[in-house]
Amino acid sequence: MKKIQRAVTRTLAATSLVFGAAACSDQFLEVTNPNVIDAATVDPTTAGATLAASAQQNFAAALGWLSMYSGWFTTEVNVSDTFPTRNEFGFRTVSDLNGSLNTDVWAPISLAVASAKTVLDLTLPNPTTNISLARAATFRGFSILMMATDFCTGALSSGPELTTAQLLDSASFWFTRGVDVGRANATADGIALSNAALVGRARAKLQRGDNAGAAADAALVSAGFEYNMRYTDDLNSRTRLSNRLYQFSFDRGAISVAPWYRQTDPRVPFRAPGSGTAAPFDAVPGGFFQQAKFTGYASNIRLASKLEADYIAAEASGSVTPQLALINARRAANGQTAYAGATDAASVKTELFNQRALEFFLEGKRLADFRRSPASVATTVTASGAPYFKPGYGSTGTDTCYPLPRPERDNNPNMAGK
Repeated sequence: MKKIQRAVTRTLAATSLVFGAAACSDQFLEVTNPNVIDAATVDPTTAGATLAASAQQNFAAALGWLSMYSGWFTTEVNVSDTFPTRNEFGFRTVSDLNGSLNTDVWAPISLAVASAKTVLDLTLPNPTTNISLARAATFRGFSILMMATDFCTGALSSGPELTTAQLLDSASFWFTRGVDVGRANATADGIALSNAALVGRARAKLQRGDNAGAAADAALVSAGFEYNMRYTDDLNSRTRLSNRLYQFSFDRGAISVAPWYRQTDPRVPFRAPGSGTAAPFDAVPGGFFQQAKFTGYASNIRLASKLEADYIAAEASGSVTPQLALINARRAANGQTAYAGATDAASVKTELFNQRALEFFLEGKRLADFRRSPASVATTVTASGAPYFKPGYGSTGTDTCYPLPRPERDNNPNMAGK
C-alpha cells in the first residue's frame, strides 16, 4: 500500500508539471488523454456491473493459483516443477519470504478481496436487489473464505491481522448479503449467486465448527445446483483468463497426480507415463502422471454445488448413517463397490473424506479438509517427517497453513514493525 501511495504521489507531481508546461502552448492544450476518466460522467449502474464482473474474474484467476498450490501442499499432486519456492509447498515448509507465496497466492486472493469491496462501497441503485452487489458480496465471501482456509492468518485491504475465525465470520457476513440480494433479485443469475453463497456460507460454518448452521444452509441449496468458474482460451491473456491447472499440466508440466489418486475412478482422470503426456518441467520419481480432469484452457472449475452441500450436511450430522448413505451413493455412481470397511465413526468419516478427495480433486477444497480434520485425511496427505518424494530435499514439514508473506507485514501500516 505504501508503494502504491508513493507511485500516485509521483504521478500527481508529474501531472502538475505537465499542466505548467501546457500554459505556454495553446496547441498542447488541444491534446486529450483518452485514459483520463471524469467521475461525473460515469454511470454507476454500468460501472457497478463492470467492476463486479472484474471482481469475479479476479477471484477466478486466484482460484486457479490457490487450487494448484494447495494441491501440492495436501499431496493431491506432486510438484513436477524446479522452482524451490514451489517445492516448499510440496514438503510443507513455507517461508514467509517465499516469492511464490507472495506473488502467486497472496497477491491474487488479496486483489479479489479488495476489488469486490470496491463494488460494495459504491452507492448503487436498488441496493437490496442489485445483481452487481449480489455478485460482489458472493465473491468477496469466497475470496475471504479461501484466505481463511489456506492462510494461518489474513488481512483485508491493509487492515489488521485477522485470525482464521475472524476471517470465516467475515466470509459468512458477505455470503449472507449475497444470499439475500441474489434471492431478492430473482433472476436466474441472482438465484445462482444466492445458491453459491449458501454453499459458501455452509462451508465457512463447517470450518468454524458450527455444524448445525452448516447443515441448515446446506439443506437450502437447490437440487442439482452447480456453479462453475468459467475460463477462456485467450492467447494474449492466459495467465488471467485461462484455466491455470490445464496451463500448468500441459504447458509447463508442473503438476503430477499423486499416487493415492491414481485409481480407476472417473472423478480423477489422468494420463500415465508413455500415454501421450507432456514432458514434466522437472524429473518426477516414478514418472509423470498428467491430470486429465481439466482438458483445455477454457475448462471450467467447479466452485459450489448441491453435491458439496450434501457432503457438508453428512459431515455436519456427525452420524454414521447419513454418511454411509452418501458414501455408498457416490461409490455406486462412480463404479465402485459398496463400502466394506469398519463402521465406527472415525473410519466412516475417513471414508467420507476419501470420497470428498476424489469428488473435488484440484478444486481448492482439500486444504480446508486437512485443517478441519487432519486425522480424516491421513491416508492421502504425506505425514510430517516423512521423506519428500524428490531426492535432495528435507523431510515433509509440519505446516498446516501458509504464513502471511513478509511483504504484507512490511508494507501493511497495521502490521509494520511486527
